[in-house]
Amino acid sequence: MPRTPIAKMSLAKIYPLLVQKAERKGRTRAEVDEVTHWLTGYDQETLERQIETGVDYETFFAQAPCINPNRTLITGKICGVDVATIEDPVVQNARYLDKLVDELARGRAMEKILRS
Repeated sequence: MPRTPIAKMSLAKIYPLLVQKAERKGRTRAEVDEVTHWLTGYDQETLERQIETGVDYETFFAQAPCINPNRTLITGKICGVDVATIEDPVVQNARYLDKLVDELARGRAMEKILRS
């Protein structure tokens, strides 16, 4: 079976997995929502609407009210790939979100996760 490109993955399928990753380590959905708001500029209502309508990652990031310019301060590797070197902006933003949730799950303080 062929792999689905990250840009075409459904937010409705992926977001609960991100929440589960955080919750397994004692964090909350509210915290996952907070890092998502920080990255994308969505408020709670519009984030929930995007999840409910099942948009793909490409649409989710294309319609984001304000992609945070400080996202470039997120460093490290996801699946062995340095997030700073990813050329496709949709894939890079998806990996930034994944990295933020990883930091959350590892117990990092919210102020540091949000690069405050």
